[in-house]
Amino acid sequence: MPSIAHDPAHRLWVLSGPGSSYVLHLDDDHRLRGLHWGPVLTLEQAASLLQRPAPGRRSFEDPADGTLDLDTAGAMRYAHAGVQVRFPDGVRDLEPRLLGYEQIDHPDGGSELVLRFADRRYPLTVDTHYRVRTTTDVIERHLVLRHTGTETDGPVTVVRADSATWVLPRLGEYRLSQVRGQWSAETRLHRTALPYGELMLTSRRGTTGHQANPWAMIDDGRTDEEHGAVWSCALAWSGSWRLTAQRLPTERVTLSAGFGHDPVTWELAPGQELTTPLCAGAYTEGGFGAASRLWHRHVLDHVLPHPDELRPVLYNSWEATEFDIEVTGQIALAEKAAKLGVELFVMDDGWFGARTHDAAGLGDWTPNPERFPDGLGPLIDRVHELGMQFGLWVEPEMVNPDSDLYRARPDWVLHHPTRQRTEHRNQLVLNLARPDVAAWLHGRLDELVTKNEIDFLKWDMNRPFTEAGWPDAEADPDRLWVDHVRNLYALLDRLRADHPGLRIESCSSGGGRLDLGILTRTDQVWTSDNTDALDRVEIQHGFSQLYPARVMGAWVTDSPNPYTGRSAPLDFRFRTAMAGVLGIGGDLNRWSASDLARAAELVADYKRVRHLVQLGEQYRLEVQGNGELHAVQFLAPDGKECAVIALRRSRHFGHSDPALPLRALDPAARYRDTTSGAVHHGAVLLSHGLPLDLAADDCASTLVHLVRETG
Repeated sequence: MPSIAHDPAHRLWVLSGPGSSYVLHLDDDHRLRGLHWGPVLTLEQAASLLQRPAPGRRSFEDPADGTLDLDTAGAMRYAHAGVQVRFPDGVRDLEPRLLGYEQIDHPDGGSELVLRFADRRYPLTVDTHYRVRTTTDVIERHLVLRHTGTETDGPVTVVRADSATWVLPRLGEYRLSQVRGQWSAETRLHRTALPYGELMLTSRRGTTGHQANPWAMIDDGRTDEEHGAVWSCALAWSGSWRLTAQRLPTERVTLSAGFGHDPVTWELAPGQELTTPLCAGAYTEGGFGAASRLWHRHVLDHVLPHPDELRPVLYNSWEATEFDIEVTGQIALAEKAAKLGVELFVMDDGWFGARTHDAAGLGDWTPNPERFPDGLGPLIDRVHELGMQFGLWVEPEMVNPDSDLYRARPDWVLHHPTRQRTEHRNQLVLNLARPDVAAWLHGRLDELVTKNEIDFLKWDMNRPFTEAGWPDAEADPDRLWVDHVRNLYALLDRLRADHPGLRIESCSSGGGRLDLGILTRTDQVWTSDNTDALDRVEIQHGFSQLYPARVMGAWVTDSPNPYTGRSAPLDFRFRTAMAGVLGIGGDLNRWSASDLARAAELVADYKRVRHLVQLGEQYRLEVQGNGELHAVQFLAPDGKECAVIALRRSRHFGHSDPALPLRALDPAARYRDTTSGAVHHGAVLLSHGLPLDLAADDCASTLVHLVRETG
């Protein structure tokens, strides 16, 4: 079956992946309807849907509400509208008419359908783009709004331009899955019945945010980890965003996602266009686990810049030194880290300008001459001699008022002349939407990377926008909300093109900038500033709903934990972090000789299964009635080996741990435990489970590596 099929007679398009179809229909009023989103349909089957009886009309309700794929404000439609504009004469309604369509075949695989609409009266066109691939059920969508008039027509104000409105089938009941959180408590999974009306998830902060994440999943309330259908979507945008889940009294449900937030608008002058970010959506069978694996594979295959590259074990110096940084101390830490098997040494905040505390120096990206009298070279050379890569912390989008940069260019920050400049963490936000600021920042970072053999940047962004003004903007100042992010993307793209070996981690006070947009340009993310292993079990569980372990930075830090004050055994801390990109962030100067020796063993254990964790298929294993046991299985793509990480937070009443049923193994095969040598039948592991040998203490853990025997 072709990925895009068209029936001109019925004005029907069927967009299909391996296991699903999304069907579009243009009705007699040129309204684009979402006719079907679910199992694969042929053109003939899709056309038969048009013969089904239409719902009865009710007073004050347009039956099109909740069914429109291009959902514009106008007429008797009062439900959520994904596209809202205001014309110079005050008219707000849109009356789009289809001008034409085209199908574009991409050289890297898949096809793209473009439907072009024009308002019946005003000079505005709206192109709807749909990209499908034959290897995945993820559909990528965006809009392009274009002012086609002349100077006499005046500007068009875009009030809202959601990238996609996804029309769901009738399910009877609807449940919404999302993640919620705050600083140091990000990506905690939350499932709730979808209420009637409009439920909006959003960030108004200028960045993705800790409080929510731009994705959602819908099911009928009966789906579990392994059974049932899931409809999901995710927005690829790293600025302010909003995702609206709408449930109408007619039991029609839509998901609509896009950039921006109220009351920010965009002005389109004649000849200008606005392209929205990608919004991806997918229908899957096989429960939430299958939905997650589909998204994980999409990120690995079509989002990340280096998807097949194994991320190194890193050490970060922050918790050992904080701002008390100098070259000899960093070298001593690097030497200790190398003995543990660390592959990437990252020096954190405090190396530059007058940065001896958090109130000075941001923006002055040159090494502190007292702390690094010969520059960064001696430290970098020693790190490389030890066989490790060298990484450096930067926060390029911020500036301290106490800095040479701010004293020279106070106009470069977001501000309104009539308002106080709110400082948070003693810093202000540089207006990266300004071309001169973006150009200056690229020059500084390019010079920093060029003059030093820097392999990795930990790119931080520690505060949201406030007083988001641009007093001397030549055009619409509200565009800074979009152009800041676009210039950030362009800066990252240019820096990576200039330095192909450079790898970048996205950080924003932990997980404050995590989305498919930033992942297109970075290699991993810092998941949370909270490194408490017990809390991270929940944080990482929610993270895994959409994002793969390949991008999830996870550190082992000191005990008691610096943030929560809670203690946990070293093995438990390591094995919790092994479920992602393993890092170490503790003060190695205080670790005992036995802890250092054990850490080296655990790092070696991780390296033996790293290819499974970072590139394999992830299965979240559930044991009914045991909420204290958390386990995850990583299976090689060829099915020949798997790793199981089991974590038991506490043990009650002396009960023994149940065997852990595994997933997706060959029932006819045998699997050998590479540590104990025990051999297990695949059918038994699937039906009766893997016996666990966990210590009786709280915070018990194990890592099991199973290899399929040949012959």
